[in-house]
Amino acid sequence: MPTTRRQTAIKEGKLDTSETDAKPKPKSKKSTSTPSRKQATDKKLKGSKGPTNVKPKPSSKRNRAETPAEEKGNERSAKTAKVEEDNEEPPRNGVYKVGTIERGHIYFFYRPKVELEEAHSIDEVKNFHILLIPRPPIYEGDTQNKDAKKAEPSITEEVEMKVLSPGADADPAPVTRRTTKQHYRLLTVGKKKLPDPHGHGPGNRKETFWATVTSLGDDLNVPVEGLGPKEYETKTRGTRHQAAARLVARGGYAIVNTNPRLPSQRETHLGYHVSHPSASDMGDVQKSLGIFSSSSFVIQVKNPLAPNTGPRMSASTKEAEYPEWIMKDVFGAGGSRGREEYGLRFASCETPELLDYLGAQLLLIASRDGEQGLEVSLGENRGEALIQAENEDAKLDVGEIFKELGLDPDEFSMEAIEGEWA
Repeated sequence: MPTTRRQTAIKEGKLDTSETDAKPKPKSKKSTSTPSRKQATDKKLKGSKGPTNVKPKPSSKRNRAETPAEEKGNERSAKTAKVEEDNEEPPRNGVYKVGTIERGHIYFFYRPKVELEEAHSIDEVKNFHILLIPRPPIYEGDTQNKDAKKAEPSITEEVEMKVLSPGADADPAPVTRRTTKQHYRLLTVGKKKLPDPHGHGPGNRKETFWATVTSLGDDLNVPVEGLGPKEYETKTRGTRHQAAARLVARGGYAIVNTNPRLPSQRETHLGYHVSHPSASDMGDVQKSLGIFSSSSFVIQVKNPLAPNTGPRMSASTKEAEYPEWIMKDVFGAGGSRGREEYGLRFASCETPELLDYLGAQLLLIASRDGEQGLEVSLGENRGEALIQAENEDAKLDVGEIFKELGLDPDEFSMEAIEGEWA
């Protein structure tokens, strides 16, 4: 007995089921009509012998194979996206990097005043410089200077066998290749010395000195030449002579960002440990320049848009020209940070890129000295790792230290690094 209308219609002969029950048959491959260009192209690309006018069943993205045309289209889209990505500014969030943002080797120089071949006290010092040469961490080895000469096997083996220990991200990899192609920054300190952790400035505040990035690049020949002897002409005094700068100390450094709860509490610490001279060889020259065997200071970077509240290091020094993303994301230009339209007056060194602009001005704020103080400033065993690394470097002869930079002992006296004024 039929139970539905359809079954009743079939029984009474009113409905023909021959078409609905039969499976659909594809149309003949031969067609009297000329295929369109698109149909011919699709048939050629897909390599199909079947009908071109049958709509394929939809498939998932995972199972759908791209045709060559789609691949080319996606390739063009990827290239376009890549160009757009390259033209975009760095992301606005996450500029501040926590932990060790840089490590390397640090060198301290002073230059005697004009027409003095030697300096016998800080009163006869014209300039005080800090040379920073960033290095990869010890566990990455000497990944820089790939085009330099082959590394010495003994040095390379020592690096490879060194066990990774806590705080190793502050341990700079040794230079295993002799090359001048290394990134550097030369800072000139206005007070001709480092701030004393035990001293106090106005208002019982810690001593704070200015420093300016006066030279940077990727060829060590440039700062070495700049620190060498000079002669220049003046209208009133004729030819003037400047003696070469003196290398007074060498060691390792690390720049570490703290991880506070509030952004306003962020601090950037630059800590160093001296390998040359040894603690026992530290003399009056190191003491007068504020150099300890181990020490650290807080660094802040000045917003070039902020007005000067005190005397600048040099009236002729042009301030850094930072890109827009640094001005916005670091200093908060436009009112996103601070109370002024230009943003913060000073900021922590959220990224080492802040130091890679000529004319960048820094505040060096005295922090701590001694091995324990260095560990407190850098944290997480970084101070201990840095001290251990530089104690190993202390075994190097002073002549090897001069070779690191390509300094000529006939021009750059060795006496200062041995603790004596020269």
